[in-house]
Order: sequence, then C-alpha cells, then structure tokens
Amino acid sequence: MSHSPVTASDHDLLTALGRQLRVDAVLAADAASSGHPTSSLSAADLMAVLLARHLRYDFEASQNPANDHLIFSKGHASPLLYAMYVAAGAISPEELRWYRSSGSRLQGHPTPALPWVDVATGSLGQGLGIGAGIAWSGLRLDKRDFRVWVLCGDGELAEGSVWEAVEFAAHERLRNLTAVIDVNRLGQRGPTRHGWDTGAYARRLGAFGWHTIEVDGHDTDAIDAAYTEAAAHTGGPTAVLARTRKGSGVRAVEDAEGAHGKPLPDAAEAVAELGGRRAIRVQVEAPEYEQPSRPDLRSLAIPVYERGDQVAPRTAFGQALAALGHVRSDLVVLDAEVADSTRTGYFEAEHPERFVECHIAEQQLTATAVGLAVRGWLPFAATFAAFWSRAYDFVRMASISGVDLCLAGSHAGVSIGEDGPSQMGLEDLALFRALWRSTVLYPCDANQTAHLVAAMTEHSGIRYLRTTRGEMPVLYGPEETFPVGGSKVLRSSATDEVTIVAAGITVPEALRAADVLADSGVDARVIDLYSVKPCDAATLRRAAADTGRVVTVEDHWPQGGLGDAVLDALTGALAMPSVLKLGVLALPGSATPAEQLRHAGIDADSVVEAARELLSG
Repeated sequence: MSHSPVTASDHDLLTALGRQLRVDAVLAADAASSGHPTSSLSAADLMAVLLARHLRYDFEASQNPANDHLIFSKGHASPLLYAMYVAAGAISPEELRWYRSSGSRLQGHPTPALPWVDVATGSLGQGLGIGAGIAWSGLRLDKRDFRVWVLCGDGELAEGSVWEAVEFAAHERLRNLTAVIDVNRLGQRGPTRHGWDTGAYARRLGAFGWHTIEVDGHDTDAIDAAYTEAAAHTGGPTAVLARTRKGSGVRAVEDAEGAHGKPLPDAAEAVAELGGRRAIRVQVEAPEYEQPSRPDLRSLAIPVYERGDQVAPRTAFGQALAALGHVRSDLVVLDAEVADSTRTGYFEAEHPERFVECHIAEQQLTATAVGLAVRGWLPFAATFAAFWSRAYDFVRMASISGVDLCLAGSHAGVSIGEDGPSQMGLEDLALFRALWRSTVLYPCDANQTAHLVAAMTEHSGIRYLRTTRGEMPVLYGPEETFPVGGSKVLRSSATDEVTIVAAGITVPEALRAADVLADSGVDARVIDLYSVKPCDAATLRRAAADTGRVVTVEDHWPQGGLGDAVLDALTGALAMPSVLKLGVLALPGSATPAEQLRHAGIDADSVVEAARELLSG
C-alpha cells in the first residue's frame, strides 16, 4: 500500500493525535489508580502514525480476513491500545473510566474480551512469535496481503523466545511482518540491556536477516517514512527501531526511573501539559470485506488396527493425522524437528503444504500454532512430552486467549527406556490438567489413539494427547468408541474387591495384575481412564462404592497426574474408598522399558502388591 507524503496538516494531525493518545492513557490509569501510563506515552507517536496512516482495519468487521493484525506484545501498554480504540471510534471515551475495573473489557493487559484483540498479551516475549505465525499463515495458507504489526518493548528483547521468532520470521522471509520496537531505555526497575543503542539491536536483527530502520520515535514524519519503507520491503521482515523517551510529554516522569507501572503523580497537570483533552476521530482505512473461507469437511475413515497386533500409539497418531488431513482442509500440523519420532512425518508426506517445520524451538512452535489458530486454522502441534514444559507459558497464554489448539506429546514417561530422564515426560499430565478449559487424553492402543485424534478436532480449548513410544498390543476392536470424558471398564464383576485405574502404558500392566489376582481368588475391576480430563467421575465413583479400594497406576510423577485426577473425581463421594497411588517416585536412569516400569514400581507385580496391601488393611 503506497502513501502520499505527509503534508503540514497531516503532520499537525499526527502530532495532535499522539498527544490525545497520551492524555487518554494518563486518564485511564488515573481512573484505575494503577496501570502503565509511562510505557504508553513512549509509544504514542508510533501508534498514532500507524493508526492514521498505515493500519488497514475494519473495526465494524473484526473477523474480516483482509484486516491487518496489530499485536501489543508489550501488553502492559494497554492504556495506549485502548486510547487507539477511542480514536478509531471503536469504544467511547467514557469506557476508559472503567479501565481495570471488575467486569470491564478493558483489562490490565489486552485479552480477546475485545473483538479487535487477537490474543492475550502481557507475558513478555510472546507477541512477535505469534505475529510471525499469523504472517506465515497470510503468505503460505491464506494468500492474502494483510500486514502484521507487532509493538514490542526493548526490555522484552532479552527473552530468548523473541530470538526464536526472529530466526523463524527471517528463515520464512515473512515480508508482511513488521516489528515496531519501542526503545525507551527503561525497564521495570532500571535501564534495559542496551539502553538507547538502537544500533545494537539493528546489528543483531540484521545478522538474522531482518531489514532494520532506526528512527526517532517521536518524529512522526520519520515514523511514517519508516512504515512506508517496511511495507515496500519484500525481502523479509522489517524491524522499526524507534528511540523514544519513557513518559514522553510529561516532564514529571519523562525518562525517569521509578515511574514504571504507576499512575502519574498529578494527572490533571499532565493533561494540561499535553494540551488538554481532544476528540480526534481517525477514519482508519478499512480493507474491502472478504468472506471468511470455510474448511472442506468430509466424513472420516480413520485407520483400523487388528486386535492383538503390536502398534505404537505414536504411529497410530501420525497415521490418523494423515487421514484427517484428507477430510479437513483446515488442519495444519507443526513439529519441532522430531517428525520422525512424533510420527507427524506421515502428515508431512501427504500434505506438505500444510506442514510447518519449526525446528528445535518449542516456544516458536506454540506461537506459530497460536497465530494459525487466530487465522481460523486448526493447528496440531507435536513434540516430545518432556519438551512441552519449555513452551508451557505460551500454552498457558493461549488458554487465556481462548485459542483452540491440539497438542501432542510423544515419548512420555519412563517407558521410553534407555534415553534417560531428560527425555521422559513425567510432568505433562499435571501441566496440561492445570490449564483452563483443557482436555487431556492418554490412549493405550492404536484404535483408541486414532479415535481420540479425531475426537480432538471436535472439541475446543487446549487439547493434549499423550502418546507412547513403544509398540503396545491392540486391545480394542475398531467398532469401539471413545468419547472425551469417558472411560473403559475392562474387567468387572459383582464380586470385585479392588479397582485398578490405569491409562496408556499401564493399562496392559493393570490387566496382567488383575489376572494374577484372579488366580489367587481376588476379583479386580480394571478401568482404562483414557480421558484424564475431563474424567469419568460417575464410573470411578461407582467402582469406588462397589469395591471400597482403588489403586491408581501411572507412568508419571505422582503429583498432578492420573492419580490426582481420580482423587479429584472422588471428592464429594458419599463414601471415600481407600486409595493407593502408584507413580514414578525415584529419578530414573537408563534401562529397558520393562526394567523402567519395574524400577518405578508401576508394573503388573507392583500393582498386585499394592492391591494386596489394600486388601490386608
């Protein structure tokens, strides 16, 4: 999009708009008696020029696929974002009075409670990666010419995730991505690492292959020229490095330490110094409306496995994904350079145009998935279960954003064998159970896995599937169904004296334990709790009431996993059974899978011993 040169009247308007944004940011924080006005004041001119001259956005049609995207990665500058919405006529000036108030859409950091906010921000270092995911979608999948603008603070450039995003965007040559970096020199408690040295940032970004432009962040003409240059650059992403003054325009706080995260000491004086209140309304250029594309959905024929065969659940996961790709045109799969291990390589082979290789950068893997979800795609991201802990904050923020993500973790638990504890996901069930609106699934065989992969696409929020590395016997026939929130009772009788609850790799161990107990005259009920969250509380409570004794067994630390899910389900039951939780108690080393289960005390013999302990109590 080309722009005419800034005229004298344009210059005056942009200057006045920058002051209006400052005033409104000051008043919003003053009304709330909290907030980050000084961080808003530094970027006000940057956003005034963007809003009035370069942003293409229809505020009356926030779902228009042709809209640009604006992400405030420095989400604490939310007063500035909300002031922009006032200037655009999207919200009333009166609504600013309710900033940070109970029930207000104008929260302390932006969230999609406002229709113009794509994702929740405020956990610094995430916005650029998500913006890169949105930009990748625009170029590779959507084939649309929208631009992605990300406002970053200089302090957050200390986050390693920013540089994962920088590398990804440069490698993918995302020419539709512009990072606007507010180099205001001051962080929360003092100077940032490089202060006002925009050249230091330019050298680093340039080394990755970014086009960089250094400007005075309070010179509206220079800002306008920088944005025009960024839009014209077709070789890859652009970073506008703007030297600004924190608290700009208000002498009491301008470039002053100790003013971060506080309302101004005298808001009325600051407003007067900024020239008083204004009521400028900007007619933001709206792109022509385009109909959102609808995915092509056809009936699915999932892979089928013969009962008794030996198939690794991770293999069934990959084959089911590939099958889903033929019936869901909106499905995109992302991997962190372990596609041969997670088995997402099956999808890549059949749908290479909808496969994203994020390399060994799990934070960017998640950020890209979030960006794709913002654009209406259904992302399925996979890596080792252990490595989701590296990206957990991104997943947490995606949950806050209400984003729909399907995630898979392979190589879970000690059963992976000789690789040792660095590769063993032993915390993942707890991590994902703790998320708002999350679904946690842990299949034990190939048919169950294939069904649950398909089921994940029909649910919302964060959905996590834990897969097993090694081959496992196919227990279920292809006619079985596995609704999310359900379970399977594999052994049951009227004379059951103990219930064994297992999932994944421990299900065959539980069945073997039940057989051993039966040989000694003890009937045991066995429940496959494949849906760890939500879990089948009714079946668990019925089994607890019938048997009075429950053993849970899981390839996971005892905290927060299957056993705790069972205890949560039993809370409030009329009669609490005796419960014994089996999980991995000691730090594992290298050993064969069978040895690992035995050493951890989660094999069939350990289950038998636990059941007998409860029976003798």
